Amino acid sequence: MEKENKNKYIAVMYRLYIDGSEGKPELVEATAEGDPFIFVSALGMTLDAFEAQIVPLKVGDKFDFTLAPNDAYGEYDEAGKHALPRNVFEINGKLDSRYIYPGAVVPLNTADGARFNGTIVEIGEETITVDLNHPLAGKSLNFIGEVKETREATNDEVRDALNQITGCGGCGGCGGGSCDGCSGCK
Repeated sequence: MEKENKNKYIAVMYRLYIDGSEGKPELVEATAEGDPFIFVSALGMTLDAFEAQIVPLKVGDKFDFTLAPNDAYGEYDEAGKHALPRNVFEINGKLDSRYIYPGAVVPLNTADGARFNGTIVEIGEETITVDLNHPLAGKSLNFIGEVKETREATNDEVRDALNQITGCGGCGGCGGGSCDGCSGCK
């Protein structure tokens, strides 16, 4: 029995819509002409439900599917809003208004160094309220597009994708080669 390689190299062009005001579709993301979204399947690089729709398709196949919030970024959770001390966002006692303003998505770290993003909701005198929900939480996602390439991924493509996921391959410490500074490259 021949072993099936679960890792496919896939390139798609797509437009992503959510329900906008008055129920009209709102375009929130689109690939640029000639610059498809590329991923290697079965590595957790994309939403599982997105991947389940795309993996069976062939080159040239068009798609139009909608993912419910539970299959995408989950339901919106009010408990995801947190008031953090203003000084967390200050440099030399001042906010840089080019980066810290309502609606800005900012990188944050947990105490153990895990990285995640938050959206600035409100800037107060003492605190800054940050929403840790994904910006598309609570939204149904409608993907419309076409498969441009799909084939078995090479070992190098799988390795490169894993390095990208772990933060290696693009970090300043390893420059994409072997790296003693990145645990994912060892």
